[in-house]
Amino acid sequence: MGNISILFKREFSSFFATPVAYVFIGIFLVLSAVFTFFVGGFYERGQADLLPFFNFHPWLYLFLVPAIAMRSWSEERKSGTIELLMTLPISTWQAMLAKHLAAWAVLGLSLLLTFPLWLTVNYLGNPDHGIIIAAYVGSWLMAGAFLSIGMCMSALTKNQVIAFILSIVVCFLFVVSGSNVVLDAFKNWAPSIVIDVVASFSFLTHFEAMAKGVIALDDVMYFLLVTICWLFAGLVIIEQKKAD
Repeated sequence: MGNISILFKREFSSFFATPVAYVFIGIFLVLSAVFTFFVGGFYERGQADLLPFFNFHPWLYLFLVPAIAMRSWSEERKSGTIELLMTLPISTWQAMLAKHLAAWAVLGLSLLLTFPLWLTVNYLGNPDHGIIIAAYVGSWLMAGAFLSIGMCMSALTKNQVIAFILSIVVCFLFVVSGSNVVLDAFKNWAPSIVIDVVASFSFLTHFEAMAKGVIALDDVMYFLLVTICWLFAGLVIIEQKKAD
């Protein structure tokens, strides 16, 4: 754990040593406000909740999280620092975990900085704070799943742009797999069990319940399993490329 802690601090501080974290957080906060107040109809709904804010998180993460994940391994490989990293007394899984936790912490900080929205809801009404906390937890878990996919794609290539595009494509499939457009395409020929399986892979399916304040164990386990599986896939790729 000591190695992970040291590398975590190195990775976390590296985000703020360059404009990456500041730009990411700034864009996230601006887009969150725009989608909440102008697109989501925050005031028009007349309800004291943050549902318009959380409803757009899967779509925000679809583009913003790959942007922060694409540098995780691609930059290391392109600059050649991955060879130095691999010579340090740390294992590949420790490096992978530390990188993920550091980027996940930046995402968590971005969410924490949206607290003015929470204050606004309290000023306008009496919201259910339990629902809001559950939605924040669900959003952070979902962000971790998006991030693990992005890091796996970053491990595939030295080119950050390619990693970014691949991440968006894969994440998009996970987001829309539970949408009516996709499910309707299966209804004409696939049995109901296949449709249920396809829908179960959707980030939207699992996050929507959490955004409404329902933290079910299967939803939490889904995001954790997606995160672990994609991190493991990225680990396998790094080990394979190291062997080559």
